[in-house]
Amino acid sequence: MTTYRALEVTGTRQFALRERELVAPSYGQVRVKVEYCGVCHSDVLAVEGLRADPDVPRVPGHEIVGVIDAVGEGVRAWRVGERVGIGYLGGQDGECEYCRRGDFVNCTDQPWTGTHVDGGYAEYTYARTTGLVRIPNGLSSSDAAPLLCAGITTYSALSKLDARPGSLVAVQGIGGLGHLGVQYAKALGYRVAAIARGTDKAKLATRLGADEYLDSTAGDPGAQLQKLGGAAAIVATASSGASMSPLVAGLAPRGRLVVVGAAPDPLSIGTADLIFGTRTVAGSLTGSAIENEDGLAFAEARGVRPMNEIVPWTEAPKAYERMMSGQARFRIVLDLAA
Repeated sequence: MTTYRALEVTGTRQFALRERELVAPSYGQVRVKVEYCGVCHSDVLAVEGLRADPDVPRVPGHEIVGVIDAVGEGVRAWRVGERVGIGYLGGQDGECEYCRRGDFVNCTDQPWTGTHVDGGYAEYTYARTTGLVRIPNGLSSSDAAPLLCAGITTYSALSKLDARPGSLVAVQGIGGLGHLGVQYAKALGYRVAAIARGTDKAKLATRLGADEYLDSTAGDPGAQLQKLGGAAAIVATASSGASMSPLVAGLAPRGRLVVVGAAPDPLSIGTADLIFGTRTVAGSLTGSAIENEDGLAFAEARGVRPMNEIVPWTEAPKAYERMMSGQARFRIVLDLAA
């Protein structure tokens, strides 16, 4: 093969299927034959033109699983034929101040896959070796793909909590992130409260492992959490600052609200809710490549799996529209293996 097909996007939602030249990987990079790629809300940065130069064609997609088919010069630890994943963070440089202090997720010279560099809506992609994730044998490629972003985002937030086993931990939103967050929280040994609008997701939340289900339309969710004793932590996955704001009052003393859902509107928090109870609000940004491997290993061992809709990869524009409409249940994964 001398060419491959890729779905490029320019401007706002202007997709085009193109033939590209298949070239050798650059120094320190590998070339990956893509098998599956998840469709994630963060794809909006490329698809909606929310990047530095939206007129430059970009291939979206950052929940990528495939097989290495070529390695560039200087690559020592990776081999042709290995099954690997590529997440949102495309590989730290290892040289900036944050990398030198071991804070790889905040590397100042790290590309965002599918936004700064081309991603997985294509038959082939290229990546830095520092961004590669090894996939456990017990995980299918289609299940592993969403765990590389949605999975590690919720797992990272939950695994770093300073909360004892059996503590009440709430997950707000039972969608693409939240349905994984509930599973991870239960597997980590917490008493889990799932928070969502209405009652239609109550049975699903229980099936995912939730011990309590709170309908946020039936009353103040903060007050509902206090009736349960207060939450040691709340992981907020909904894309709404207004829906997150009342949650702070539901925290137990020294409780923490961890925000992982990117919302267009700000949070509004009363200072008294923070001061009295010494509560905190924090953000959590995905995880490094090796942390992603930890998350996959945990998911494999504990049976955490995404609920996926598998679609042909050439239907990515329709899949993106379905994801943005909120109709997906709960992750959409593009199939390139077929």
